[in-house]
Amino acid sequence: MNIVVLAGGISPEREVSLVSGSQIAKAMINCGHKVCLIDLCFDIDDTENLVFTDDIADVQKYTISKTAPDSIVSNKVIGKNVIEACRIADAVYLALHGDVGENGKLQALLTLNNIKYTGSRYDGCCFSMNKNISKLIAKYNGIKTAEWCMNEFNGKFNFPCVVKPVGCGSSVGITIVHNMPELYKALALAKRYDSEIIIEEYIVGREFSVGILDNRPLPPIEIEVQSGFYDYNNKYQGKTKETCPAKINSELTEKLQSTALKMHNLLHLKYYSRIDFIVDKKGEIYFLEANSLPGMTPTSLLPQEAAAVGIDYDTLCNKIINNAF
Repeated sequence: MNIVVLAGGISPEREVSLVSGSQIAKAMINCGHKVCLIDLCFDIDDTENLVFTDDIADVQKYTISKTAPDSIVSNKVIGKNVIEACRIADAVYLALHGDVGENGKLQALLTLNNIKYTGSRYDGCCFSMNKNISKLIAKYNGIKTAEWCMNEFNGKFNFPCVVKPVGCGSSVGITIVHNMPELYKALALAKRYDSEIIIEEYIVGREFSVGILDNRPLPPIEIEVQSGFYDYNNKYQGKTKETCPAKINSELTEKLQSTALKMHNLLHLKYYSRIDFIVDKKGEIYFLEANSLPGMTPTSLLPQEAAAVGIDYDTLCNKIINNAF
């Protein structure tokens, strides 16, 4: 197949996306496909001469900075002729993270243009990307999630608490706060990334993630940070210990997997996703958030979980592109 890999864009997670996209492009070539890696927010001058390569040497390499970029690299959300380039391809592999690439807007546009693409449809992306909506769905369906309020602290739970932009991933703009002065600073930081802010009760416990592949749960992975919390720097600079399968009993494993699959289905996610949890000292499972387009960098969680059941990176990517619709 001729595959367009869409990555980058104007999201604060663009560097993560570009690294994911580069790795995916190489995997597609290894699996016998031809690829064109496109940065979502930049123009394409001539789609008639669009090049699909089968040479890994043609795939550009990218790196991830210690902090999320906060500068705008383009004044366009979607570059000129990008959608036309997607029409030319047999399928589009979405390697985007955050913003229009993961909130359902791009998915809706691709659907309207009858373009095959990987991952969930626009509704699943919309539900999962918005932390307020996904928590409301979890709570309504009897799945525990930390207490929260929107935009202003309502005092219904105590410090410490967690301040997050509603529509960002990769822990961008997240702060753990212990008092009101810290809260004001955290709100100002989060508002740099989103107009809506979620303030969430801080749950002390162990952090787990469960990938879903082919609408079935993978083994849970446990994330342990060396210091602080699982923020952008710790995620992408190799400062965490990740254990997969997690060293937990079979009962907790089954509960995490069944809850992850339930959230995957409740949020209308398709084929693959990743669901994140905290398990407190009493063994209670709390839903954190869902990822409709999980990271695919060398340190990302979903590839590690797939590897634990014998699915290597290239095979994982090929399974995903073969289920584009």
